[in-house]
Amino acid sequence: MNRRNVLRTAAGAVVAATAVPAEQAAAAGKKPPAGRDIAFRRWDSPQRWAEGTGSGVFAGTGGLTFVAPTGTFSHTDPVTGLTTDYETAAWTGPETAVGFAATEVIPSWTADTPGACFVRIELSGTTVAGTTTKWFDLGRWAADDVSFRRTSVRGQGDADGTVYADTYVAADGRALASWRLRATLLRPVGSTDVPVLRTVGAVASALPAPGKLTPSVPLAAQGVVLDVPQYSQQIHQGEYPQWNGGGEAWCSPTSTSMVLAYWGVGPTPADYAWVDPSYADPWVDFAARHTFDHDFDGCGNWPFNTAYAGRFGLRGFVTRLRSLNEAERFIAAGIPLVASASYKKGQVPGLDYSTSGHLMTLVGFTADGDPVLNDPNSASNAQVRKPVGRAEWESAWLNSSRGVVYVIHPASVPLPTPPGQANW
Repeated sequence: MNRRNVLRTAAGAVVAATAVPAEQAAAAGKKPPAGRDIAFRRWDSPQRWAEGTGSGVFAGTGGLTFVAPTGTFSHTDPVTGLTTDYETAAWTGPETAVGFAATEVIPSWTADTPGACFVRIELSGTTVAGTTTKWFDLGRWAADDVSFRRTSVRGQGDADGTVYADTYVAADGRALASWRLRATLLRPVGSTDVPVLRTVGAVASALPAPGKLTPSVPLAAQGVVLDVPQYSQQIHQGEYPQWNGGGEAWCSPTSTSMVLAYWGVGPTPADYAWVDPSYADPWVDFAARHTFDHDFDGCGNWPFNTAYAGRFGLRGFVTRLRSLNEAERFIAAGIPLVASASYKKGQVPGLDYSTSGHLMTLVGFTADGDPVLNDPNSASNAQVRKPVGRAEWESAWLNSSRGVVYVIHPASVPLPTPPGQANW
């Protein structure tokens, strides 16, 4: 395979990369393909926090900080069934017009949750039918699991829509014309711990039904392969089955771990000292434990993975891309992506298995523009790097998860300029 690695210094600076011609960059920023409406909105600065309203929080450069309790909330542990009372402080974001009728919304966030603190993210919206939805719970998250077990919340469906673990899905005829988020910071009653919400945002989308797609033509990042470490989930088979059945199901935390290692961050030996010392790559076991969703009973909750990256000082969010042309722009900027896709055996050249849902890391492109993946579903670390068929993989990705990616990067590494209908 003809490819050229992009090497990084310890600080993450790009040493060598392929330039993106101005005409290609301009083409990538044109109006999105008809029928692929995707819009992302983020709050991550005092100026942006000021667009919403807060109660008991202070909006500073480090995020929204809990400063005084303004309410209480009772949370029931999804495992033990025990109920604990928490003090709350909250921020409600502004009504955000979508610009199209959004059928799905996926929030994501990063936060600090010391002790037994956690954050709760909710979504409400105005539908095209003129109704205002209730507040839907999109996740109760904490960085650790000793005192609080992070969880999604099932059984919320009504006439307006429902929540599938990490995604709000509108009911037929009730697509959202606008939406807003509510973020609640919680700590046990009597605690002096201080939770902080660093960033919060959401991607709204309205996409055509899965079907035949016109393959994209390579525009950028041809021959660029980022030097992302290679980790296999399969070498963890049988380890810690209480978290999603063990390593054979750990595609998401394994992929997220690869990206963290690329940026030179991750858990320390002291953090994963509880892992059996005979296990290889113990940081993957740590990631599985700390992305696990106790209601979903899995490690593949999308925003729980980007929030996990945030505990190491990185910025992380979930969005959807419209094609590999948009992904090329991230690779050209030195930013690998974790992508979600499903496919059948033989459907994608280079991938010899079937999956109903799989996370893998897009690390670059061959000289001919074929995607290069770090695929954790491999027998060993050495076998993780795989070039795959461009048109076939792009089609599988866009038709299954509808183009979902995790974007994880240091604040010092800028994202590429977004397109007109900004989806990052």
